[in-house]
Amino acid sequence: MPVVVVESPAKAKTINKYLGSDYTVLASYGHVRDLPPKDGSVDPEHGFEMTWEVASDSKKHVKAIADALKEDNALILATDPDREGEAISWHLEETLRARRAIKKDTPVSRVVFNAITKSAVTEAMKNPRTVDEPLVHAYLARRALDYLVGFNLSPVLWRKLPGAKSAGRVQSVCLRLIVEREMEIEAFRAREYWTVTAVLETPRGQSYEARLVTLGGQKLDKFDLATATDAELAVKAIESRDFTVASVEAKPATRNPAPPFMTSTLQQEASRKFGFGARQTMQAAQRLYEAGIITYMRTDGIDMAPEAVMAARDAIKDRYGADYVPKSPRMYKNKAKNAQEAHECIRPTEMTRDPSKLKVTDDDQRKLYDLIWKRTIASQMEAARLERTTVEVESADHQVALRATGQVVMFDGFLKVYEEGRDDVEDGDDKRLPQIMQGEPARKDKITPEQHFTQPPPRYTEATLVKRMEELGIGRPSTYASIVTTIQDRGYVLKDKNRLVPEDKGRLVTAFLSNYFSRYVGYEFTANLEDELDDVSAGARDYHEVLDRFWKDFSAAIAETADLRISEVLEKIDEVLAPHLYPPREDGSDPRICPKCGAGRLNLKTARSGGAFIGCTNYPDCRYTRSLSAVNGDDGSELDGKVLGHDGEDEISLRIGRFGPYVQRGEATEEVPKPPRASLPKGWKPEEIDLDKALMLLSLPREIGPHPEDGETVEAGIGRYGPFVKHGKKYANLPDVEEVFTIGMNRAVEVLAQKKTRGGGTAAKPLRQLGEHPEKGGAIDVMAGRYGPYVKWEKVNATLPKDVEPGDVTLEQAVELIDAKAAKGGKTKAKAAPAKTAKAPKAAGKTARKATAKTAKPTARTKSTKAAE
Repeated sequence: MPVVVVESPAKAKTINKYLGSDYTVLASYGHVRDLPPKDGSVDPEHGFEMTWEVASDSKKHVKAIADALKEDNALILATDPDREGEAISWHLEETLRARRAIKKDTPVSRVVFNAITKSAVTEAMKNPRTVDEPLVHAYLARRALDYLVGFNLSPVLWRKLPGAKSAGRVQSVCLRLIVEREMEIEAFRAREYWTVTAVLETPRGQSYEARLVTLGGQKLDKFDLATATDAELAVKAIESRDFTVASVEAKPATRNPAPPFMTSTLQQEASRKFGFGARQTMQAAQRLYEAGIITYMRTDGIDMAPEAVMAARDAIKDRYGADYVPKSPRMYKNKAKNAQEAHECIRPTEMTRDPSKLKVTDDDQRKLYDLIWKRTIASQMEAARLERTTVEVESADHQVALRATGQVVMFDGFLKVYEEGRDDVEDGDDKRLPQIMQGEPARKDKITPEQHFTQPPPRYTEATLVKRMEELGIGRPSTYASIVTTIQDRGYVLKDKNRLVPEDKGRLVTAFLSNYFSRYVGYEFTANLEDELDDVSAGARDYHEVLDRFWKDFSAAIAETADLRISEVLEKIDEVLAPHLYPPREDGSDPRICPKCGAGRLNLKTARSGGAFIGCTNYPDCRYTRSLSAVNGDDGSELDGKVLGHDGEDEISLRIGRFGPYVQRGEATEEVPKPPRASLPKGWKPEEIDLDKALMLLSLPREIGPHPEDGETVEAGIGRYGPFVKHGKKYANLPDVEEVFTIGMNRAVEVLAQKKTRGGGTAAKPLRQLGEHPEKGGAIDVMAGRYGPYVKWEKVNATLPKDVEPGDVTLEQAVELIDAKAAKGGKTKAKAAPAKTAKAPKAAGKTARKATAKTAKPTARTKSTKAAE
């Protein structure tokens, strides 16, 4: 029986049903090895030789595959049909050859299928091939580039910009987009303008709305009515005249459907319609794919298989009638750069599978499938036929004119099923108009002037950011989710109401890179490098040449920063960010003058704990500080030092520090260098703090009383992880800050009893009970943990992903998380000794290239295994 290897256990389970007992289907659980996270894993001095290491939690999976090959001497690599899947297959083959699990007579083949259906899998088995060398070379080049940038640029950031975490080849460019958009918003100055609309009435008593477009015989531009006075004069001009319909023009128009989804457009539309993040979308799509419900979800292609097109047309005819089926199938041009990476669009595997009857309990998956089904069906439907009408209404002297626009849907076509969302609201002309005849009078009913202000460009959502990256050619659609997720995980960007806002650290990193590594965060440079990597995957370019050319310039840029002093870097960043940090003041005074002491100047400073803040040069005499993002007087600086009252002889004051507002008892002295302080809890506004609230905070922790069992004191307070109650060494979180000041003993004992401690005690109550493990038995529960919710089965605890809510977890999801955690084996084992493989030749010299050619290429079944060993 051949051994078939796929990535995930869920995928293995589905495929095993189709292949039956004639095959052994095992999972690799993703990548089995990677570059160790340390210096020297990619060696530019020796032809970019790469050192790979089998992950500790992957060893058991590799062993299982190797053990299976002892009995079944045939290996079929069936990983995902993209560059990453090709790389996993290559890594598996290399690793198994190094273990001598693959013998000389072991046939090794590669199969790919775009959908996990019986027909797709069985057809793939009939068409095996070898591992695609150009695709693996493209993977090696990307992995080496990302490593070289991360492990050479990140230390520069750590040394020169305290608090910065790391930098990435594509992530840093993505971050630059977000920071630059925020600076555009901050630099924006709103401009006032007015419009005037009139409700007009036909002789038949039907009303419609028209907008003023001509005044004084001249066409109005957007800013011609600049003030309320201008608008009022326009209103009087309309009121003093009678109007007649000068023309009614109706033009036929058509609207064609959007193409089927590829990865990036699916992420954009799921964000628009459901507010899904890129990662959330891809997780739901992954599960749908592994269940055989949709085709592969990482694709740059928008074309559809001919049989799928015909199935969609049949489904449209059966459901909506022949009028909704175009005479010929719609063809969409593939946007992928080359055939190797050009996969089919994301579509249902069965066009007749109705979304309402989908046997999936997860809400995200149901929503996403409904979206994919509608988009796919709509893409093969007839165009919508519209009639767009423009009505011109004029005064007899032609000095004043108004215009009404609208449209009528004559045939809905694809709109019956689906309409693509919009990122930004636009002034549409889709209003319905009554019957209006040329030459008839237009009686004035109501005239309304309306004030407007120009709006700054909106912050990016994940959808609009992905769209912008796609336009610039930065990254590739199949990688956008991980890029957008990474910059949020690093704390460079915060998502607020679905919009991406740069954090202070993100601004600093962007300012640093834009000044000292401007080429490598350049949009054109990054896009051109992506094109070169696409050429590699197409077999049109040698990846060693790409790496060599990049490294030559990049290493020189790194060397140039060696002598930079931190103070010099801060001065430069302070200068670059000055328009943001020190915006003009309304009174025209110097924005860098300290608002507290009036003598010192404000400048950028870094904190030992990381990050940066604005401080006064008169420190320590003046302790004024504020955060980078607190500008235009919204930092609460006017409240800094505000005396709230006295408690005995102690003055109680409100302070604004680099880490936010706090209250303080007394002043710092030589005897008491650090007077009692208490930070304001989240949600407490500085302007609402009074003496009573300040004293409540300063009195914490609050003693509740002796515990009824052992008499030990129970306390309530606010700590690093929020409000809590404490009994001895046992802590339990409270849901609300206000409860810290009101909680009594009965409630405290109850909360503490629900908290499970490491050393035993009363077991915590589950948030939800999901049921029994379907294969192994035993209850599966959703629990609340100190570091977030998790699912529990026996002694296995699996943390929920950040974007999964405890109330949304299904039993199926929980089993998958538990199985994956159990497979990792709990404790981390000692790292394996790294094995050097994929030795790339030196950039220069044919002799060196030839000497290492065998190790630079993917291993086929007849290749030498010397490097892998």
